[in-house]
Amino acid sequence: MNQTMNISAEAANNKAQKIKLVIFDIDGVLTNGDLQFDNEGHEYKTFNSLDGHGIRMLLASDIQVAIITGRQSELVSNRMNDLGVKLVFQGCRDKRPAFQTLLNQTQLKAEQVAYMGDDLPDLTVMTQVGLAVAVRNAHVFVKKNAHLVTDLSGGSGAVREMTDFILRSQGLLDELQASYLA
Repeated sequence: MNQTMNISAEAANNKAQKIKLVIFDIDGVLTNGDLQFDNEGHEYKTFNSLDGHGIRMLLASDIQVAIITGRQSELVSNRMNDLGVKLVFQGCRDKRPAFQTLLNQTQLKAEQVAYMGDDLPDLTVMTQVGLAVAVRNAHVFVKKNAHLVTDLSGGSGAVREMTDFILRSQGLLDELQASYLA
């Protein structure tokens, strides 16, 4: 994972060790950001299976996962249900109220939360959390204000890159990966 000029590798690792909740945007983070519609207005999204397994590994490690997205989509509800993500906030043009609700529900402090985003509306939460991560193809201003920037783009494994980073920082990744060799 690349680092912005605002944070050292040691500082990033220290921040990741404290994470108990990871929040993801959808469009541009869990997808490549393309919005596809058919003539009847039905929406299509493509999710990366590596990203999905990274989310499952977070949940298996007792790290909570949430979604805050500006759009409303049954596809998102279905995918998050499939992954076991229960904390899903859709239709949030202003993401701050959903973030505050999450802090209240989980009784966590902002420094125990990571957020991954790609565009300007994500900054309202990214600037408040302990670990702010931008995907490679994020808007330049978002990358400039993130702690870390992924090597991979949204929808193409960036989420897995982040989940592995957090799990590695907490000393959990090696054991999780080794469990698949048994």
